[in-house]
Amino acid sequence: MKAIPKGELRQALVWRQPHDHKGVFGHVLVVAGSRNMTGAAILATRAALRSGAGLVTAAVPADSQPIVAAAAPESLSVGLPQGALGCLRPDGVGRLRALHKEADFTVLAIGPGLTAHPETAKFVLLALNSLPLPAVVDADALNVLAAQDAEGVRQLMRGRKQPCVFTPHPGEMARCLALDIKQVKADRAGCVERLARDWSGVALLKGRGSLISSGARTVVNPTGGTGLAKGGSGDVLTGLIAGLWAQMLASGRGREDQGFWAAALGAWLHGRAGELAEAARTPYAMTAQDVIEHLPAAFAELL
Repeated sequence: MKAIPKGELRQALVWRQPHDHKGVFGHVLVVAGSRNMTGAAILATRAALRSGAGLVTAAVPADSQPIVAAAAPESLSVGLPQGALGCLRPDGVGRLRALHKEADFTVLAIGPGLTAHPETAKFVLLALNSLPLPAVVDADALNVLAAQDAEGVRQLMRGRKQPCVFTPHPGEMARCLALDIKQVKADRAGCVERLARDWSGVALLKGRGSLISSGARTVVNPTGGTGLAKGGSGDVLTGLIAGLWAQMLASGRGREDQGFWAAALGAWLHGRAGELAEAARTPYAMTAQDVIEHLPAAFAELL
């Protein structure tokens, strides 16, 4: 199994042209957060902003909106209906469908910090079933899918008119495939390829030497270090991939298999930014926010 050369990843970037405007680079919709996990929404939103996307909207529980808006002032934000525990309710999907008609979102990023509360689980399933957007599916959205009937999830994903990128860590992968985590660690390539095929999308299995698979092609990401083993790192990756994918789709300048290339490019940039953060902060003291702050230098290396 090989890593994609930097030259190929460079070609996957959406290059800027003199007369471009923000609409050329897409609009990311980040659906994330809950009362006790507002930080996940902030990290995913900030990473999407750092990716180069033209616009980013954070859709979060209503009580969290002022916090997210203050933490990511370059983004737009919307407060959605929430339950007693500060989690999203299924009636919020109708609000997003109405907003999509006005805002014309390009890519959905869903999952960070949502929780798997029953009301939120209904929200996730309804959103994936009815929002006509390519989606980066992570964290609690993966846990919600893993808790459903396996054949029902396969039918949901195969019935979607838009593709998905799934970004599980080994524990989430084990739940998604109904395996023991030891089985995942023993056959990482087989698991990432199986999830990509079963769920008709691109799968990215996180960890040292993250694997990215379309089912037909599987590659290893060479960047990253132990400093990324921190809460919030996955939220950053979710926003980053969504932003890169949105640029490819909106500009029309992306290569074929855009979800695969967005995942591979995002993994490389995320890992390299992590390495740079380690060098500056040590793997002990760096945080997920440091990864975001080092994304500009990672982009500069690739350019």
